Amino acid sequence: MKNTRLVYSTDPKDNIICPHCKELKSECKCRPEDSADQKFTVIFRLEKNGRGGKTVTVLDGLPRNEDYLKTLAKELKAKCGVGGSHSIGEKFGLVEIQGDKRDAIKKILQVKGIPFKGM
Repeated sequence: MKNTRLVYSTDPKDNIICPHCKELKSECKCRPEDSADQKFTVIFRLEKNGRGGKTVTVLDGLPRNEDYLKTLAKELKAKCGVGGSHSIGEKFGLVEIQGDKRDAIKKILQVKGIPFKGM
């Protein structure tokens, strides 16, 4: 939790608090904004820019659920034997896996039943 709290606001949407994490709804990152069983499609990208010439496999278009991203990133890193990270963007969640691991990740996503597109 943050070390700040809302003291007063005239905007009614600022006063809505998430029942799960007790954060303001506008700053909540514990659950996706829609339903928990929303449909999504993972988008693959390879990135090199700004990474010292090293390749990173990026999975974009994931739900904005911190727990889901954390467990998915942990599973992918363990099965591929590499490092990586996860983050929450403005609209979607993002998982980065070190190296070009598209084939291995696609097999894992197929087993889990997660649709994907891209390279």
